[in-house]
Amino acid sequence: MDGRTQPLTSADVGAALDWWREAGVDFDYREEPVRWLAQEPAADAPPAVPAAYAAPAGARGAPAAASAPAYAAEAPIGGDRAGWPTDLAAFRAWWLEHPALDDGQVRGRVAPRGPAGAGLMIVVPEPEPEDEEHLLSGRGGSLLRAILAAIGSGPEEVYVASALPRATPGADWAAFHARGLGELLAHHIGLVGPKRLILFGPHILPLLGHNPAQIAQTSLSFNHEGRTIPLMGSQDLQVLVDKPARKAALWQRWLAFSGSKLDGTAQA
Repeated sequence: MDGRTQPLTSADVGAALDWWREAGVDFDYREEPVRWLAQEPAADAPPAVPAAYAAPAGARGAPAAASAPAYAAEAPIGGDRAGWPTDLAAFRAWWLEHPALDDGQVRGRVAPRGPAGAGLMIVVPEPEPEDEEHLLSGRGGSLLRAILAAIGSGPEEVYVASALPRATPGADWAAFHARGLGELLAHHIGLVGPKRLILFGPHILPLLGHNPAQIAQTSLSFNHEGRTIPLMGSQDLQVLVDKPARKAALWQRWLAFSGSKLDGTAQA
């Protein structure tokens, strides 16, 4: 032998791999994660600044501070409260036209409907995607009409409204809450002056100061400007459409709710 290393053959490589497989090792692991999809920096890109670096306050080129959620600094929904209509008919027109109500988006809004002083006011999170001129014209609306017929309330006796003026997929309810949607909804309810309230969906209860976990309770109330209105929460209409078995629980809560006085206490 001349002391030189013999070149590896394919048979040598195969034998080595077989040896490791017999030992139970068939993958190559590393302690540190590898970002396989990370893009290589451009050749002329400046070197990255270490995350721990903090430039002095006011220094030229200092990294921008992490910004707060965008909605925290946005204008309140509906604009200045002093400009909100104090008449229900005027409010309905304002609901369809005022630019500050929906960040200037007017197309797709659907008006509430029903009489002032209604015996029952229904509030849903938003119009259905099918709605054009009539609120709740889709599957959820069909179920609501069946519910109202079962409890003996005619359409002309019920006020139906939505917390948002148009269908808003992926709505950021925390942002809407922070921007005063609850105050606007309370103002709307105050203009209607209903004797009872039913709120469909978990997003509306927090707007009026209740925990969404209270959705199964029947002894809730809405307090506004010295008036107390009995309130009942329910799951979203679409959930009830998709899971009909849950309608039985809604019916039991309604029986308990409808058996209360208008001041929220149980009847004798």
